[in-house]
Amino acid sequence: MRTRKQGVEVSMPSLALLIQERDRVRHNQKYKATLRSTIAVLIVVAAFAVLAATMWMPVLQIYGNSMTPTLNEGEIVLSLKGSGFKTGDVIAFYYNNKVLVKRVIAGPGDWVYIEDDGTVYVNGEELQEPYLQEKALGETDIEYPYQVPEDRWFVMGDHRSVSMDSRKKSIGPIAEEQIIGKLTMKLWPLTSIGGV
Repeated sequence: MRTRKQGVEVSMPSLALLIQERDRVRHNQKYKATLRSTIAVLIVVAAFAVLAATMWMPVLQIYGNSMTPTLNEGEIVLSLKGSGFKTGDVIAFYYNNKVLVKRVIAGPGDWVYIEDDGTVYVNGEELQEPYLQEKALGETDIEYPYQVPEDRWFVMGDHRSVSMDSRKKSIGPIAEEQIIGKLTMKLWPLTSIGGV
């Protein structure tokens, strides 16, 4: 069967092919528009995720063994920005262009005393430290009892015999502006996922 359209004779199978081609072109145009908008949304979401991770929830990888057994080398952890840390919190902070991870032992104005066997006292009370495998005095060159200055935090690693921390004058107590955040969760390896 043939039909005449605007002076052009077109057969029905040719008309069906034209309609099919028109539909294919329209579909391709819709597909490209959807793909462009999807890519734009993904870029915005990725940018927001990177910004959020950098500003509020930095992700860090552990190097060294100063926090064993709590944290082991190679583990990846999530930290949260904030302030108002308390004894026992594990924090990350900047020191000499490095990121160190240590445990808060005492806060601003607290008195710290460490016996030769490694027993820690804060404000005259023995600190209960179930996270330690063994106590050790470690390397220290400060005089005890030591009062933590205002706006500073006294920190120590959990592996006391090897950790370089606030017991050394070169590091000393940590200022608020040095602190990246409190470590809250282990993310990797999968067998270690959980709280810090």
